[in-house]
Parts: sequence; structure tokens; C-alpha cells
Amino acid sequence: MLGFININKDRGVSSALVVNKIKKALKAKCGHMGTLDPLADGVLPVGVGQATRMFDVLLDKKKTYLAEFDFSFTTPSLDLETKESLRSPFLPTESDINAVLPSLTGEIEQIPPSYSAKFVDGSRSYKLARRGVEVELPPKKITVFSLKTVDKLSESRYTFEICCSSGTYIRSIVRDMALKLGVCGVMTGLTRTKSGAFTIENSVKLSEFLAAEDKSKYLIPPDSVVDYPAAELSATEAKRLLDGLYDVFPFADGTYRFYSEGNFLGIGAVSGGIIGIKAYIRDL
Repeated sequence: MLGFININKDRGVSSALVVNKIKKALKAKCGHMGTLDPLADGVLPVGVGQATRMFDVLLDKKKTYLAEFDFSFTTPSLDLETKESLRSPFLPTESDINAVLPSLTGEIEQIPPSYSAKFVDGSRSYKLARRGVEVELPPKKITVFSLKTVDKLSESRYTFEICCSSGTYIRSIVRDMALKLGVCGVMTGLTRTKSGAFTIENSVKLSEFLAAEDKSKYLIPPDSVVDYPAAELSATEAKRLLDGLYDVFPFADGTYRFYSEGNFLGIGAVSGGIIGIKAYIRDL
């Protein structure tokens, strides 16, 4: 089998468990694109077969979240995984919150949370943090394309819609937002609604997928999740290319979806007429 399954992951379930269950059900190689924490739910794209080779191509896609932030307290992990550690001296108003949102959008240097999977001297940062070790992580350049308030749930709790680049930590956003407001902040809920071409509207619950007699109906063709222009190669050209022979082709520089005799070969970049395959897809 070859393609992607767009799972709508439930809270309380790890991304690895979802992949393992799908792998067992399909008896095929599988992997997920972008870990979704157990406390979060929503879109979790799972690659099946050689489609997993496209993950590097897809990682640069935008992701959209609905995040619930509470500004009355905080925790060491910036979510509900750990216990409350500090309370806010006051509660910000909705106007206060909206006033700081522009300063948190655009290309920014973001410091990951200490409770993260980043490596520090060979150890996971969250493992060090749990032991009470002070962790200092270097900032990483990310982009927040949009950040807006969509609902006020209580005097202290709000829902935000966040569209951002891969590698963005939503818990870092609540931390930085709270700092600008002079209060505490914690993420109390997170739903990923979109990851590149995968949306929550065209997702399927893991339980529904596993119960389906014909599971192949949920497979999304790998060439349909990217919007690069299509380029056709003859059978001879395709064989020479995949054998590592560098012919010159009449294609303008850029990235393409390559096909031969109607079959999707993969994603490749053209430079000076030379094709370099980034992700070769074939159902073995």
C-alpha cells in the first residue's frame, strides 16, 4: 500500500501508538509527519509505504492550531502535564491580549520550552527539567503567519487560532504572550486543524479507520498532497534518471511532480536541466 492516512488523533493517545496500530492493521511500513503531543488532538498525517519518503518535502508546510490559553496560572511544562507552580497577580482583558498579538507574529526567534524533546548534552530536555536541572535552549527562527483570538471561554481562558511554520512550539507562544502581559500563562488545550494539505475536515478517527473492512479507501494518493507542477518522462528517461544517469531535460528550474506512463515517480528539483530527485516514490 502507498499513500497517506489523515488521522484525527484523540487526546490521551501518543502519535507513536497511532502509527503502531496502523502499521499492524496494514502490515506495512508507516510513519507520522510531525509528532502531536498526547495532550493534543487533531490532524496527524501517517505515511504508508514509500510515501514516508515525502516527509522531508512536506515538513515546510504551514500548520494551523486551535489553542486554549489560561492566563490565571502557569506550570513548569507550560501545559497540564505538570502541576500549577505560579498564579497571576491579575487577569488581562481581551483588549490587553489583542494588543500584544501583532508583536508575536511574523518571523521571530523562539526559545523552545524546557519540557521539550530537544537534546541537551545528549539528554532530552524534558528529562533534565523533570529532575530539576536548569535548561537553557538556543532560540530557533520560526514564523507565525497569523495569531488571533477566536473565543473567550472565561475571564482567564481564551481560544486562539495560530497558523505557523513547522517547528513552532505553541507552549512557547503562551509563555511569551504572558510575559508581554505581565501575567502567567499555560496551554490548557490544543487541536491541530491543518498540516499542509491535510485538514481536520478530511481526517478520520483511528477507531473508524481500524474498524473499516476496506481500509484502502482512506489512502490519500501521495502526489495529491503537494501542489508542484507535473512533468512527464518517457519510460527510457525515467529509467536512466532512476539509474543515476544525469541527462539534461527541457524543464525550467524549479520543483516538480514527476510521472512516467501515468505513474507517479516522486518529487524532484530541476537546476540547469538536471533533475535531482528529492523523494522517490514507488510501491514496492
